[in-house]
Amino acid sequence: MRAQSSATGRTAKAVTPPHAPTPARSSGPGTRPRSGTALALLGVFCFSLTFPSTVWGLESFGPWSLVAVRGVLAAAVAAAFLLAQRVPLPERRHWAGLAVVGGGVVIGFPLLTTLALGTSSTAHAAVVVGLLPLTTATLAALRTGHRPSRVFWAAAVAGAAVVAAFTWQQSGGALSAGDLYLFGALLVCAAGYTEGGRLAALMPGWQVVGWALVLCLPVTVAGSVVALSLEPVHWSPHGAVGLAWVAAGSTFLGLYVWYRGMAGIGVARASQLQLAQPLMTLVWSFWLLGEELTRAAPLAATGVLVCIAVTQRARG
Repeated sequence: MRAQSSATGRTAKAVTPPHAPTPARSSGPGTRPRSGTALALLGVFCFSLTFPSTVWGLESFGPWSLVAVRGVLAAAVAAAFLLAQRVPLPERRHWAGLAVVGGGVVIGFPLLTTLALGTSSTAHAAVVVGLLPLTTATLAALRTGHRPSRVFWAAAVAGAAVVAAFTWQQSGGALSAGDLYLFGALLVCAAGYTEGGRLAALMPGWQVVGWALVLCLPVTVAGSVVALSLEPVHWSPHGAVGLAWVAAGSTFLGLYVWYRGMAGIGVARASQLQLAQPLMTLVWSFWLLGEELTRAAPLAATGVLVCIAVTQRARG
C-alpha cells in the first residue's frame, strides 16, 4: 500500500509540477493585463493629440505632403530601433498582416483624416472617429473568433450611441463632405488595429509597428517626393511641432504602446478605451486651437466613461 501510494504521489508530482507557470490569458509576450491597460491608455493619450497636431502641421505642409513625410520620419525612427536591436526579418506568414497594418494605420487613416480636416473642424472629426472602438471590436470578433460577453457589447453599443448623438448634435443634424473621408478612415483603421493586435500577441508590439512602417517606406518616400514638388512648404513653429508629433508621437510611440496594450488585454477591450479619445481631443482642441467646447461635452464624457468602465469589467 505504501509503495503504491508513494508511486501515485510521484506520478502526480511528475504530471503537475508544484511551480508550473500558469498560462497568461491573451497577455502577449511580456505584457500583463494591468500593464496592458496602462499601455493602451497611454496610446489613447498619444492619439488624442493627433488631430490638433495635424492642424498645426497643415500650417506648413499640404495634406499629401504631411502624411507622406510623417510616414518617412516614423519609418526612420523604427528602422533605427530595428537595426540597433538586430531584429531579424519577420516570418513570411506575417507579411500580409503587416501590410494590412501599414495600409490601415500608416497610410490609410492618416491620409483620410488629414483630407477630412480640410473641410471639418477638429472637434467634429474627433467625435466621428469616436465610432472607431465599436468598429474595431466588431472586426476583431470576426477576425479572431473571440466573442465578448453581451454586457460588453451592450456597453460598447451604448458608448458608440453617445458618441454618435454627440456628433449629430455638434453638426446640427447634417453630415459634412469630410464625413465620407472619416467613415472610410474608421474602416481601414479598425482593420489595421485588429490585425496589429493579433500580431502583437506573436511578436513585440514595437516590431509590429516598426516593420509596418518600413514596409510602407517605398510608398511614403515616393509620395513625399511627388507631394513636396506639388505642394509648397511654409515653415512655421506650429508646423514643425505638428509634424514632429504626428511622426514620432502618434505614428511610432502611440502605435507601439497601443499594440502592446492590445496584446495584454485583447483587441476588443483595448478598443473601448478609445471611447475617451474624442473627448480628450476636444479638450486639446480647446486649449491648443481655440475651438469652442460646448456644454454637451461634459455630459457626453460622463456617459462615455461609464461605458468604458463597464466594458473593462465585462468578462469575455
